[in-house]
Amino acid sequence: MARSRLRRSDRNESPEPRIARPTPRWYVVVMVGLMLLGLAWIVVFYLSQTLYPVQGWGNWNLVAGFGLVLVGFAMTTRWR
Repeated sequence: MARSRLRRSDRNESPEPRIARPTPRWYVVVMVGLMLLGLAWIVVFYLSQTLYPVQGWGNWNLVAGFGLVLVGFAMTTRWR
């Protein structure tokens, strides 16, 4: 019985590694800005005894402040 020829498979070759481009400067500024804005929002809320930054929101101001901080923190996962 004849042996079949071995075929060279392109699947076994590893692809060229993708080079990650550095993050633009504006991304870092927005990321840090959101975290600082959220922190300032929470500090103003506590120092004003729950009157500011938005009077009608009450404790939802905490949610807004922590939300800004969390969005900034989530942006750090894409930062190179």
